[in-house]
Amino acid sequence: MASAPQSEVEWRRDYAAVPYRQALAEQEARNAAIAAGEARELVWLLEHPPVYTAGTSADSAELVDPRFEVVETGRGGRYTYHGPGQRVGYALLDLTTRGRDVRCFVHSIEGWVIATLADFGVAAWRAEGRIGIWTRDVDGSEAKIGAIGVRIRRWVTMHGFAVNLAPDLTHFGGIVPCGIADFGVTSLERLGIAVAPEEWDEALLARADQFLAALGSTQCAA
Repeated sequence: MASAPQSEVEWRRDYAAVPYRQALAEQEARNAAIAAGEARELVWLLEHPPVYTAGTSADSAELVDPRFEVVETGRGGRYTYHGPGQRVGYALLDLTTRGRDVRCFVHSIEGWVIATLADFGVAAWRAEGRIGIWTRDVDGSEAKIGAIGVRIRRWVTMHGFAVNLAPDLTHFGGIVPCGIADFGVTSLERLGIAVAPEEWDEALLARADQFLAALGSTQCAA
């Protein structure tokens, strides 16, 4: 088992599905407590029951088939899907001590996910003008394997990333994921790679110190 990274951060892992609204309320409360100096920073790894979430740029025309609950979140971005088989990571970190650089925060999260996917043999990358984490699908086309969406309040971060381990990919058909209609969505399972949630979490934790060290560093300029 990976050792706990930087002790000032609480690392929480849930393996029973957590309702989205419950997780959102917990994030908001923890955000306020961190900002007030009353709680430690938190990285929370979990899954949700099927849900569509709307970011601040969501366009109702991109909600094609609202077959699941739709929740407005306050994070940046448009519509996305969460559900079983997708691992979500919420990062509640105090940027007053980590550089006050939102672009660097997002860049560092992307790098953390990309490096972890590489540990499972998956080449992934950022794409200019397209939010998220991208890879090559089974047919050779470019497809999204991870979503990124964040919110900063009182210089404390909320939300984070979601990576498709083995979700039902047809569930993405109810929305235009992140407003990008020209590219598909894929998963580790679709790519022929079986990764259990616990295994994914351990791989993330093994690289967590790298992620935290990148915040506010010159690595963000890369």
